[in-house]
Amino acid sequence: MVYAGQWVLIKRFAEITGYSENAVRHKIKGGIWIEGRVWRRAPDGRIFVNLSEFERWVESDALVKAF
Repeated sequence: MVYAGQWVLIKRFAEITGYSENAVRHKIKGGIWIEGRVWRRAPDGRIFVNLSEFERWVESDALVKAF
């Protein structure tokens, strides 16, 4: 994957990963992703997602289900 920065807006995150914007908002609202690690709110109120932490989340989830 190639990305310009570690933190991206939800729209860009959806373009990169294939997750819908609604799916991202559901994971945030449902507490599936940890605030401050996988996502955070900028001073202007916009939500950013951390691509590196998202990848860690995907990998850890896969490991848990494998056992």
